Amino acid sequence: MVHRVPRARALRRAPAVAAVCGALALAVGGCTASDGENGAAPDRATAPSTTGPGGDAKVELPEPGIGFDYQIGGAYPPPGGVEAVSHDRTAKPAPDVYNICYVNAFQAQPDAGDWWEEHAPDLVLRDDDGTPVVDRDWGEILLDTSTPAKREQLAGIVGKWIDGCADAGYQAVEADNLDSDERSDGLLTADDNVAFGKLLAARAHAAGLALGQKNAASLARQGREAGFDFAVAEECGQYDECGEYADAYDDRVFVIEYRADGLAAACSEWGDRLSVVLRDLDVVPQGEAGYRRRTC
Repeated sequence: MVHRVPRARALRRAPAVAAVCGALALAVGGCTASDGENGAAPDRATAPSTTGPGGDAKVELPEPGIGFDYQIGGAYPPPGGVEAVSHDRTAKPAPDVYNICYVNAFQAQPDAGDWWEEHAPDLVLRDDDGTPVVDRDWGEILLDTSTPAKREQLAGIVGKWIDGCADAGYQAVEADNLDSDERSDGLLTADDNVAFGKLLAARAHAAGLALGQKNAASLARQGREAGFDFAVAEECGQYDECGEYADAYDDRVFVIEYRADGLAAACSEWGDRLSVVLRDLDVVPQGEAGYRRRTC
């Protein structure tokens, strides 16, 4: 999927959290809600579950069509009717709902580039001149998923973040930037990223977490085959892509629209099947300037 607007991401986390969870935190697997906080699992309604690879963990799947809120820009108490919430991995899960942990899995957060250059320079995607390849919309360097060895090393790092989400009490992870190959100047392929996604799915399932595909509608079928369990789709109503996710993931799709006409389109065709919400592009917390949230 080509992103027509800047993507709302966890890089807009609260300044106080970002200061604490900087590059040094990455070296030990990232800063999560369990770092200095109670990481006990919240109470929640019973949801479907499945057995992870090897039968070693129970994975709780989200119910199709439940009320949803997208809070990766800052956590706040879920509005009435919300049964699932996506938070940045630095935030504490919300009580009594299905909690999804945002992880930037295929690119580096803007403030983490120096850490990758110092500690894992071989895992940074580089052009022929050795210059890091950057997602110019967000100033994020791309991670190199081009070989099995590099994918294994990356999975070791990102896997620690996934484990942190499990320890904090989340039920699922959304892995952002599956479509980073579209910004790689031809240095990565979709198959490279899907293969990395398969490693992340195994790690998430081993930790008892479901794994969500973020965007990349054209890869929905491949994502499901690789082990992803649901989808988080930005603007699929706006660009008539929701059906690809719905077909692949049996309607376990969380739709975020940023424009009124996109919300209208998503609600008209999918409002009775998928989880649909309109948010402001910066996904700011409720009560802050610019906050906007509507549902079908």
